Amino acid sequence: MSLKDIRLRSPLRVFEKAVEGGLGRGNLGVVLSRPGVGKTAFLIGMSVDALLQGRKVLHISTEESVEKLRAFYDQIFNAMAEKINLENKLQQHLNLERNRHILSYNRKEFSLDKLRTSAAFLSDSADFNPDMIIMDGTPRYEQSEDWEIEGILDMARELGAEIWTSALTHREGQSSDARGVPDAVSRFDDKLGLIINLEPRGDHVCVKILKDHDKAQPPEINMELNPRTLLLRW
Repeated sequence: MSLKDIRLRSPLRVFEKAVEGGLGRGNLGVVLSRPGVGKTAFLIGMSVDALLQGRKVLHISTEESVEKLRAFYDQIFNAMAEKINLENKLQQHLNLERNRHILSYNRKEFSLDKLRTSAAFLSDSADFNPDMIIMDGTPRYEQSEDWEIEGILDMARELGAEIWTSALTHREGQSSDARGVPDAVSRFDDKLGLIINLEPRGDHVCVKILKDHDKAQPPEINMELNPRTLLLRW
């Protein structure tokens, strides 16, 4: 299958159509799930899709090493390439590597200032300006203050990038609103463009949109994550 066909047939085209273009530059989104359900796999799946479209991705983590994340990217890319019989697999993998940077931070030492410095260095030294930023493991919404989330949103606007974060549900003693969004996240609702929930159902994980920008009612989509292959599907 050609790269053009892959872009058109990706399950994320359905997602983007449902939310009228996706998260969008300058916006902040969050993916929710219970521990171990697949937040990182979902985020990397979105990242690989963006990379196959020629977009640039900066992936930062305060939980995993660069080596482990690279292996995770390769796992998902190879599974996708095998499933769809991707043409020029080696070249596409090289393109993916060129357009992606992974940075790993110690949680206790991470700060927005450090991320801004890293982004500025990549821009100046490598002409690398991300279209998408994945923030895996940070911020920890239950410990965040308004200024921190506002700072992340400001950075999305300054860089002209969409920023995706993640948060846990079903933690002990955790309270949630009527949508199932933890109060630790919903208190920042006015700063979040999209809220996605990954809900395990038998042999698959259902992808549900809980917030779509300023729409009163988020759309329903028939998309799921296969926990065995870690790939998105209709």
